[in-house]
Amino acid sequence: MKIAVIGAGAIGTLVAGYLKLKGEDVILVGRPDAICAINQRGVKISGVRGSFKADIFAHEVLACKPDFAILATKTQDIDSALKSNLDLLKDSVIVTTQNGVRADNIVAGYLPKENIVSSIVMFGSTYLKPAEVVHNFEGSWILGNLFGGKTDAKILSASLLLDKAFPTVISEDILGMKYLKIFVNANNCIPAILGLSMQEAFSDQEVSRISINIWKEGFDIISKAGIKLSSLPGFPLENLTKFISMPSQEAARIFSGIMTKLSRDPLYGSILQSIKRGRSSEIDYINGEFVSLAKGQNLPAALNSKLVNMVHEVEETKRFFSKSVFFNSLKMFLN
Repeated sequence: MKIAVIGAGAIGTLVAGYLKLKGEDVILVGRPDAICAINQRGVKISGVRGSFKADIFAHEVLACKPDFAILATKTQDIDSALKSNLDLLKDSVIVTTQNGVRADNIVAGYLPKENIVSSIVMFGSTYLKPAEVVHNFEGSWILGNLFGGKTDAKILSASLLLDKAFPTVISEDILGMKYLKIFVNANNCIPAILGLSMQEAFSDQEVSRISINIWKEGFDIISKAGIKLSSLPGFPLENLTKFISMPSQEAARIFSGIMTKLSRDPLYGSILQSIKRGRSSEIDYINGEFVSLAKGQNLPAALNSKLVNMVHEVEETKRFFSKSVFFNSLKMFLN
């Protein structure tokens, strides 16, 4: 079975490396700098499972038809990735891995819906440099069909394959889980604005108070939009509802304790990792999803709108906010 991993960032490199170490026939598709490094040195993985090296062939575009294609680009890069490889993907099972809820519908604009397996990544990885990643923490790989219908053969086949890298879970409500995953990712914007690791940023309980308020505003929007959330493995819905119902100082203290212990290695969220690599981030598909839903329902989303704009400012200026400027910009949300 031929497997293509399209996207040689933190998740794509990690997944390709682990599958290769399990004896699978894997190729990586990525940008020229990553391809050169991978073909010269192989893929290096360190972190919670130890240190490994996997020799993988890497290409800028697909060279053959894969049976499975794991799409590990950011949402904003899906169009270009598919256009570059479309002829060789028409008969492949496509596994989406992106944060947010937009990826599957973008892919469906190019390829048959019946070929698409939607997934949610619950494990964490940090991109160090081309061909080198840290596996920060373990987690499951959730699979499902975003377009409705029962679990079918392609999802079962994907589960058997991907279980070799991470424990898989098949969901009958992956859309509800994807919306809850937005909350899991929604606080990644803060370390990206400050230019800090997750541990550094959330060791400050005032920063953690902003995080709780992100969740409160997002939950109000999601509820009024009539969207049903479903529990994730390792993050039940009750985690969210308990945090937003607590007094903010208590919630911030507990949240800070959890976030500072996520990984023994410095953990940089996906948004900051993109910025550090000089790329646009996926902020519009995470906090921006709350903003988009709010506009559709004629609801306020002042905090998430502000944070989206701050991330875009960092992307454009290449300058991070100091904590004093950060707090001053958001002081109305700390009352």
